[in-house]
Amino acid sequence: MKTVLTYGTFDLFHAGHIRLLKRARSLGDRLIVGCSTDEFNALKGKQSVFSYEDRALIVGACKFVDLVIPESSWQQKSDDIRKYDVDIFTIGDDWIGKFDHLSEETGCAVTYLTRTPDISTTDVKSAIQQLCDEKKRSILGAVDHLRQCVDRL
Repeated sequence: MKTVLTYGTFDLFHAGHIRLLKRARSLGDRLIVGCSTDEFNALKGKQSVFSYEDRALIVGACKFVDLVIPESSWQQKSDDIRKYDVDIFTIGDDWIGKFDHLSEETGCAVTYLTRTPDISTTDVKSAIQQLCDEKKRSILGAVDHLRQCVDRL
């Protein structure tokens, strides 16, 4: 039985996450996902919309995932690989070269998966912000119009 391990924040779960997890799962028989805790995200300068508990629940509900574990530090990867007898460590190709040392330290294969083009949590957050900004401008325009109407009375 081949065990695959990957990590991520998985905030605002989207199609790119599903595709990554599906491809990761196709590399073996069991997929373990390390989901970044809120405290670890704070150390990385990130803030998630959803709490760790909610993100772990969402990721765990994905049919490709067999186990979700908390990711609380950069250093835990080697320990997790040994603890869960991992054969393949995989992560998105935006991390190419950053985890090659895990192969030497633990003997597991390290694979970088191509990201899904045109989708990322950052893009989703930007789109939401743009919609909020447009709505805010619209409301401010309506308030200004009402103010002008009141002034004419």
